[in-house]
Amino acid sequence: MSQDGDGVDLETSVGYLLKEASSALRGAMESVLRPLGMTVTQYSCLELLAQRPGLSNSELARGAFVTRQSMNVLVQALERDGYVTRPTQAPVGKVLPTALTPLGRRSLDKATAAVRSVEVRMLAGLSQDERSQAFTTLRSMVQSLRDVGDDG
Repeated sequence: MSQDGDGVDLETSVGYLLKEASSALRGAMESVLRPLGMTVTQYSCLELLAQRPGLSNSELARGAFVTRQSMNVLVQALERDGYVTRPTQAPVGKVLPTALTPLGRRSLDKATAAVRSVEVRMLAGLSQDERSQAFTTLRSMVQSLRDVGDDG
């Protein structure tokens, strides 16, 4: 129980532990991406584009958990540095679909290997059954929170 009896007990709070795990994961990812000249958000953006080519700025922002404005600045920088390309005019509507360049693909391949090593390290102490259960449990938590958000 917390000191005042009304707060969250950080020693037993699943939410606090998830936040701590998220912070540790991000720190580990930053450590392996930094030598590659990449941030976690840049990596996330490139990975999303590799798996779902042509995503809009809004879709990229949602997928990378950043604001549209932040993603717009990021995509402009990635375009300037030669990692992605966008048409000057939208083929349909207002959306400028973003695509990886060959340089972006090569950089992503190196970053993906680095990030994969972090995930392997994170899961090293778990059996395959424990990994599957953790995935199922986390997916259920996310869905429960989204369901509640849909009601409100």
